[in-house]
Amino acid sequence: STAKELDLFRNDIPLSQKRITAEACIHHLWFTQEQYATKGSRIKWNPAVKTAEDRAEIRKALLDNRIDVVATDHAPHTIEEKNGTYFKAPSGGPLVQHALPAMLEMVHQGHLGITDVPRLMSHHVAECFEMADRGYIREGYKADLVLVDLNDPWTATNDTTLYKCGWTPFHNETFQSKIKSTWVNGQLVYDNGEVKDILAGERLTFNR
Repeated sequence: STAKELDLFRNDIPLSQKRITAEACIHHLWFTQEQYATKGSRIKWNPAVKTAEDRAEIRKALLDNRIDVVATDHAPHTIEEKNGTYFKAPSGGPLVQHALPAMLEMVHQGHLGITDVPRLMSHHVAECFEMADRGYIREGYKADLVLVDLNDPWTATNDTTLYKCGWTPFHNETFQSKIKSTWVNGQLVYDNGEVKDILAGERLTFNR
């Protein structure tokens, strides 16, 4: 969550040879401490979001392989819990739904390349954990896929979230890219705003 920590990680060996890996969370890539004034405890995480300078350095570390994967740290606390005072509200927030649009927004802003998104959120995740038959679009692999329109602007609001907790720290944020459809293990589970009532999940297996 800080620029200083980035010096602890190396990028001079392949991911497969690393014994210590690093991840960045969506909130540390998006929010800064200046936003506490408007968002308050809704952007309280542990570790906390830091300065704009810290955020900029973390984004750079995504590109030079000091940071290997991007995660969400999804924690769907209720709005009643998060509306408490800063010192009493729990850390964490709901992030799964807007993680990919936020990453693609950073592509539009010039902070990331388009191929960095699947590398950090899919390829490297599968490689880190040695997942079998996942993480890439390849013959014989599980069809975990997402269809995105890169140029379909929309605004995230609490009313349009799909979380049971009913709110998002991205409330009133506008994204240029919109998720159209999602497949899990080859089954269509989300399509143009509709979540399908399908149990598509399967047990993960590992090459280790």
